[in-house]
Amino acid sequence: MIWVQRDVRLDSVPRGFHLVTREVERGVPELERIGVGLAPVFIRPTAASLTLNENASSDVRRDFESWFNEVVPEDASYWTHTTEGPDDMPAHIKASLLGPSVTVPVRDGSFALGTWQGIYLCEHRDSGGPRKVTVTAFGQKRG
Repeated sequence: MIWVQRDVRLDSVPRGFHLVTREVERGVPELERIGVGLAPVFIRPTAASLTLNENASSDVRRDFESWFNEVVPEDASYWTHTTEGPDDMPAHIKASLLGPSVTVPVRDGSFALGTWQGIYLCEHRDSGGPRKVTVTAFGQKRG
């Protein structure tokens, strides 16, 4: 059995939904030693989230951003937590709706995602800065 835990730094990105599958996978080189396993991926900031979805069309990522901005608007009169800027409370709500983690299967040394699946970093702040995810990969040794 193999256990590994790595923090993977993701570069700062503008608000929106960004594919980070390859960056996360490259950040855990020990994955290549796992034949069958799992890799929970967790993001700590409470104003960003992770999800799995379409990896081919950037329209999907733009549509996600449009929908979330419509459903959780910045200018809602009912927000009371506003001291950190107009995008802060909506970012917390969006992050809670999507969640802080995804669990990805590992097969033969890499993520075993569907053909059209990828991990999104969902940045809900205008200036979120670099983000860090913790990947805890475990499973049976390869070969």
